[in-house]
Amino acid sequence: MQFLFDERLGISLPYSLKDWSEYSINEQEYILNEWEKIRGSIPDRIRELEKKITAKQANLEQEESFILSCRLNEEISELASIINDLWLWFRTTPSLKYE
Repeated sequence: MQFLFDERLGISLPYSLKDWSEYSINEQEYILNEWEKIRGSIPDRIRELEKKITAKQANLEQEESFILSCRLNEEISELASIINDLWLWFRTTPSLKYE
């Protein structure tokens, strides 16, 4: 198991070629600890993106160009999509599998 940085989300995500049950309990504990560290940073990342959305919304209110308004809306939508994906990852909480 390794954690690979996802540019779009701005966090590292788990990546494995093995099934979770193929890891020993010690390996699972280590992976879960690493994931909890990453998972704990997700709310801060979301707040960071929300600030960007707020700034873009303020720009949008002042923007008179239709084309630039469309671009700002697109950027806001993409940031909102990233936030949604981050919340999905935040809610992902694997557990130890004892056999």
